[in-house]
Amino acid sequence: MAWALLCIAGILEIGFAFAMKSSAGFTRLVPSAFTIATGLSSVILLSLSLRTLPVGTGYAVWTGIGAAGTAVLGIALLGDSAAPARVFCIALILAGIIGLKLVSGD
Repeated sequence: MAWALLCIAGILEIGFAFAMKSSAGFTRLVPSAFTIATGLSSVILLSLSLRTLPVGTGYAVWTGIGAAGTAVLGIALLGDSAAPARVFCIALILAGIIGLKLVSGD
C-alpha cells in the first residue's frame, strides 16, 4: 500500500509542476488553486507512505517520479528539448527509481 501511495504522490507532483507553470506566478486563480491542491495532496500521500518506507527511499522515489515525469511530459506536451543526453539523464533517474524499489525489500 505504501508504494501505491508513493506512486500516486509522485503523479500528483507532476500535476503540481504543470499547474505551477500554468499559474503564471500564482496570478491565475484556477491553476493556482490546482497547484496548491496537488502540492498538498502529494505531500500528504508522501507522508503516509513514509509510515512504512524508509525516508531516504521514499523521498528519492517521490522526487524521481516528479522530476522524470515532468521532464517526459515537458518533452511530449510543451516541446521541451529531447536531446539524447537529456533523455539519457531521464532514463538514469528512472533506473534509480526502479533500483530503489528492487532493493527496498518491500
